[in-house]
Amino acid sequence: MNELELKTKLDENLEALQNLKFQQALQQLEDGTMISKTKKEIAQIKTVLNEYNLGIRTMEGIKE
Repeated sequence: MNELELKTKLDENLEALQNLKFQQALQQLEDGTMISKTKKEIAQIKTVLNEYNLGIRTMEGIKE
């Protein structure tokens, strides 16, 4: 994945997290673990992007 794909996936996950929290507030969320799974995926993407920006990781080494 390149940087643009990672940022797009990050935006999608942030929007999904917002929707999940909204569903939870309305007590319509069926799988409560989806919030923590989405947060974990967001953190992983942010970590990869930060490593790339710091020069720790190259985009060629990122796999889907």
